[in-house]
Amino acid sequence: MPNRIDIDDLLAPRLTERQRQMIAAAEAHPIELTEEVVLRAAQAATGLSDFGAADFHERLRRLIDEWTADKRARALKRAFLMRYLVRYASNRLLIRDVLKRHPEIHDEPIERPIIVVGLPRSGTTHLLNLLGADTRLRSTPLWEINEPVPNPLEPPRADGVDPRYARAAEQWEASQKSNPLSAAMHPMEPDHFHEDLELMCPDFASYNFEWIARSPKWRDYYLSTDQTPHYQYMKTALKILQWRDVQAGKPRKRWVTKCPQHLEQLPVLQKVFPDAIVAITYRDPVEVIQSAVTMLAYGERMFYPDIDAAGLLGYWTDRIERLLRACVRDRRLWPETQSIDVPFETFMVDDLAIVRQVRAKAGLPETETADREVMDFIARHRRGRYGQVVYKLERDFGVSPEELRKRFDFYFDAFPFLRRPKD
Repeated sequence: MPNRIDIDDLLAPRLTERQRQMIAAAEAHPIELTEEVVLRAAQAATGLSDFGAADFHERLRRLIDEWTADKRARALKRAFLMRYLVRYASNRLLIRDVLKRHPEIHDEPIERPIIVVGLPRSGTTHLLNLLGADTRLRSTPLWEINEPVPNPLEPPRADGVDPRYARAAEQWEASQKSNPLSAAMHPMEPDHFHEDLELMCPDFASYNFEWIARSPKWRDYYLSTDQTPHYQYMKTALKILQWRDVQAGKPRKRWVTKCPQHLEQLPVLQKVFPDAIVAITYRDPVEVIQSAVTMLAYGERMFYPDIDAAGLLGYWTDRIERLLRACVRDRRLWPETQSIDVPFETFMVDDLAIVRQVRAKAGLPETETADREVMDFIARHRRGRYGQVVYKLERDFGVSPEELRKRFDFYFDAFPFLRRPKD
């Protein structure tokens, strides 16, 4: 049995000496978070200056304006946000540069991708990694999706390791030291396959920014605008990765990706990837919410002097409801020939069986090699190997699971194959 972890200081964190030192260092050297500073830093990091279409400026300014208005945040939080924005702006410069030099990238075909869709914390990452273990498919390892195009100013390492991979590994190691329980909630090893929406972030789009910092104004703006151009941008980024494979002498492979955001963008997903096979996961929303808000509260312990438990619960309960109502509305758009439903409980009982069902829906023949690759991955990545967090929704957030679940009757009614837990 995995080690069970009860975070008994979730709302009143007992900070380590290392954490206090990081907070003090950031306070001693506060950064200026402005659009000009972000873009100038990205230009200096890459030696490039052409950001492409100028429409991204409005989106970047919206994010910065909302984030800098958060006066509760410590300087360490602003430094954290700054690093994200500079990375995305740098990626935008590098993507623009490679497309200008190699316009043939636009002709790369992205054919019949397999796309995992579902609530955050509903098994989407696990399903993606199991499907991606099949070497007939191509997916998005964290190190590569963080930085899809190499930086020409960065020299190769003497040990032959891609600097982007080394950086992701160093960040993972540092994260485990600064927030040691983060691995138990959401492992971020550099080889793990990650969400495709990271490839929208250089266009300063997607709901991903809400996970980085609660952003109600950004949420409302994102939900009010057509996301098709940003999905096209993501598709172009996949073409870049595929083109780089071909240039390196590797064969083109069919893509397998995932993202929870797609739940509320199913029409756009279909418009941009009309021949995709979609695997949709389903889970009790209360289990999703308590997992998400606990993870986010733990992640905020160094960023705020106190944890806003009510704010976290309110924001993410609303956000999960919006995702699910969109899914209930739009699920019918994906025909049976291109979609498969994956209840969380069924997946956890026999994950290999679900993988085989998805492969069958996608028309991938069963092979001993494919099964062995999946089983090898499972053996190397045992669930709960970092421990298992015990969620205390009522103790930490002041609401019982049963009471919160009533808000989601519409979801259980729409998908009767989903088991309604008895608390």
